[in-house]
Amino acid sequence: MAPRSQLEIVTASVLRLVKEEASYHRELQQQKERIKKLESQESEEDENREYTLNQEHRALEETKNVLPSLKQKIEDAIAKLNSLLVEEGKKGSESNVEHINAAKDAIAKARTAEREIA
Repeated sequence: MAPRSQLEIVTASVLRLVKEEASYHRELQQQKERIKKLESQESEEDENREYTLNQEHRALEETKNVLPSLKQKIEDAIAKLNSLLVEEGKKGSESNVEHINAAKDAIAKARTAEREIA
């Protein structure tokens, strides 16, 4: 089996980062729901409520802090993928159309995810 091209590797990286970002956004939503549920409980129900609530708030902040750097990683990977697409396109008839289409699809998915999140 031939080694994977740089175009394939970066395409897979973009898709992985987009999936990872979606996972963090789901986690963020779940944490917000847990905090809301804890805040609505009476303090008599759970003597560890304040501690648990504090831990959930901390986890929420940590998740929020990951998102900006992850967004930057996605932008950097897309930029690299775009430059690799230009290089691949310059190969003319020797370019791998399947890899080019996969890369363009990965960029489209990343841009769609970006719009959905914003």
